[in-house]
Order: sequence, then structure tokens, then C-alpha cells
Amino acid sequence: MTNYLQSFKDYLQLEKNYSPHTVNAYIKDLGFFEKFIKEEFDQENLIKVNYSQIRSWIVSLVDASISNTSVNRKTASLKSFYKFLLKTKQIDVSPLLKHKALKTAKNLQIPFSEKELNNVLHLIKYPEGFEGIRDKLIIDLFYTTGIRRTELIHLKVSNVNHSNNTLKVLGKRNKERILPILPIVSQQINLYFSERANLEQINDDDFFFLTTNGVKMNDSLVYRLINNYFSHVSEKVKKSPHILRHTFATHLLNNGADINSVKELLGHSSLASTQVYTHSSLAELKKIYGNAHPRSRD
Repeated sequence: MTNYLQSFKDYLQLEKNYSPHTVNAYIKDLGFFEKFIKEEFDQENLIKVNYSQIRSWIVSLVDASISNTSVNRKTASLKSFYKFLLKTKQIDVSPLLKHKALKTAKNLQIPFSEKELNNVLHLIKYPEGFEGIRDKLIIDLFYTTGIRRTELIHLKVSNVNHSNNTLKVLGKRNKERILPILPIVSQQINLYFSERANLEQINDDDFFFLTTNGVKMNDSLVYRLINNYFSHVSEKVKKSPHILRHTFATHLLNNGADINSVKELLGHSSLASTQVYTHSSLAELKKIYGNAHPRSRD
């Protein structure tokens, strides 16, 4: 890895506090771009790249049938890199200064209904013992706190405050927030810890959620868990932890929660991030409006 790429990686990790997954994605994108300009333009120094070369790379990605969303994400990695070079005075102008992102179709995130949540929590059969208790608690924590998947995986036992029913979460950029826990979920946590203590071997004792082998859970396991259980109660195409987070926000807004309060619970830094969840509550408002307004019967 070149010196400037290593410096950029250190910057992402130490100053921006990005997750290892995000850092690796950025460096991987830059590595592919570096390979492209070396092969196409016989150039090895990313600092001397111009927009024409970047444009050629973007065209090659589109020609390879890579989606506009993925192309924009890869280009965003380059944008961050050149902003870093500007900040460290290694360049005077970013070659991406006037670049405009490719147009993308907005994919509607459809939340689960209250009926689907009730069915998955109360009607389907969970495995006996530790695994079933853990799985049900994971689903309930996603739905009742809006926690992110990575936040849930990295929860520590010490993050639970049993005396006041709260959960301390370490979010993006190491930003902490405190989430309330409903009494019914608190009872499930106590039951989970009782079962957890009976595991034959515990290697990652600090972490809240463990596998049956006593190690910390990973991203793919949590995703498969959610997808599997909701496949029994929902025909929606997307059945993921993020849809549960989306459901949490939508159900709160549908039932009259203030959007700023939802923003704080989700750990968003700006209200704009929270507003993407309002489309479903708007649909609910339209339904109520259509049923209630006298003119709707004309």
C-alpha cells in the first residue's frame, strides 16, 4: 500500500472513527481505481489523477453493468480520498470538484406491519433453550429500540443498566446514546442472561449476544436470523435488520411520536436522515385524512 493510501486509512480510522468494514470498503475501492489508471493510463500516482481519467473509470464501471448506486458509492470513496488530500495540502483542487452523482431509482423501504411483528414475536415456534430466547430477544431489541445491526453485535454486557431499564449504545463515529428498554424486554434480557450463564464455554464474555459456541455474533448470522424468522410471517422482498429499524421508526411516527425524538433514538446526526422514514407515516396520514374529511365522500 502506498504511503498516501496508508495515511488516508489512518485518517479514516483515527480521526473519522469509521468502522473497520467502512475503512476496508474505501481502501478496496481506491485499490481498484489505482489498478485501473495503471493499466489504462500507465500512471501509478493517484495524486496526479485528473477528472477525465476518473470519468473513464466511471464509464468502465457502468459498461460492466455495475448499478448506479454502486458506482456512486465507489465514487464517494474517491471523493473522500481527494478531500483528505486537500485537507493535508497534497493537492490544490479536487479532480471531483464538479462531479455529479449518477441518477438512481429510489428504492422504497417497506416496513413490517404491526400484525407481522406480533406474529413473529408470539405465534411462530422458536428453538428450545438459549438459542430461541436469544433470537426472540434480538428481534424485540431491533423493534423496540431501533438499534443498528453493528450496534447490536458490539453490545457489551456492561451496556445494560438494569436499575433504570436503559441500554448504552456506541453508534457511528463512536457516538454514544442511551436507549430506554420496555419492561417486557427487560424481563426477556434477564431470562437471556440466565440461559447464557449455562453455556458450556464462553470465549467472548464481555459481549452481550453470543452464539451457542460462546463467541460474539457476526453480521451475516444476525442477518440470516432475521430473514429466516420473518420469512414465516411476511412475503416482503426485503427482510433484514435494517427493515426492523425502519419499522421501529415508522411505527413510532404513525402513533404520534415527535420526529426529533425519533431522530435521537435512531442516533441520526441530522433530521434529514430521519425524514426518509416518514413516507409510511405520511401514507397513514393520507388514509386517515381520506376517511375523515367530509369532501372525501363527494
